[in-house]
Formats: sequence, structure tokens, C-alpha cells
Amino acid sequence: MAGLIERQRAISASNALVAHLSAARLTAITHSSHTVLCPSTDGATCNAGTDWSGGLLLFLDRDGNRRPDRPKDIVRADNTSVSRHLRLTSSAGRQQARYLPDGRSAGSNLTISICNMRGELLGSVIVNNTGRIRSTRPVHPTSCPM
Repeated sequence: MAGLIERQRAISASNALVAHLSAARLTAITHSSHTVLCPSTDGATCNAGTDWSGGLLLFLDRDGNRRPDRPKDIVRADNTSVSRHLRLTSSAGRQQARYLPDGRSAGSNLTISICNMRGELLGSVIVNNTGRIRSTRPVHPTSCPM
């Protein structure tokens, strides 16, 4: 039963993350502006680091400085933790998901890993350079990337 609950938590976290990333991409296209989705615990600034477990911030980045300059630039702030049972981490060097006005993702591919507290990979959400978002689940038990 515990395994089922853990899998459902991971699926829920993956679906929520895909929804946030889709909203960031749609916002970039709709507003013809750069947008950023980043981890945030206060709903006003991006966290440093690759831990996405504590909450998310979506904002318009009209000047390209990778931070919200005015309160009205903030499109969505979600300060709720995904789950105290899961850890979400992005690939090294990718602390933010950035979208260009045409919906493409700026920079290299982004992978956000969804892991349990035992260090097992339960799923991943991947954004490629065209902005396409997909989620995956491992077929066999796999260690979480660090």
C-alpha cells in the first residue's frame, strides 16, 4: 500500500509540474515576453539552487534579468510544498525554466527529477529547447541523480 501511495504522490507532483511549465510557456506566448518559472519559498523571489520542492514562482521577465522587477510581473506564486515525502531537483546549472516569447525554452534541456526520501527516482519532467514538456517514469528502480 505504501508503494501505491508513493507512486500516486509522484504522479501528482509530475502533473502539477507539467501544468506550471505549460502555464509558463503559454504566458510567454500570450504576452510576447520572456517568462521564468523557478523554485521559490516566499512567492516573490527565486531560490538559489536546484531544489524545486518548496514552491514555485512564475513571472514575466521583460528585461531579461531573471527576477521579477515589479509585483505586477508575478503571474503565479505557489508557496506550497509538493510533498514532505518527495524531493524535486533540477539538472545541474538549470535553476530556472525560461521561455522565449515564441514559446521555445531558453538554454539547454531542463530535467526535474522526482525522488523519494530514500534516493530512488520516481519520475522526471523534461523540457527540451523547443519548449516541449514531457514526463517519464523509470521502468526499473533507479537512483536519483544528484
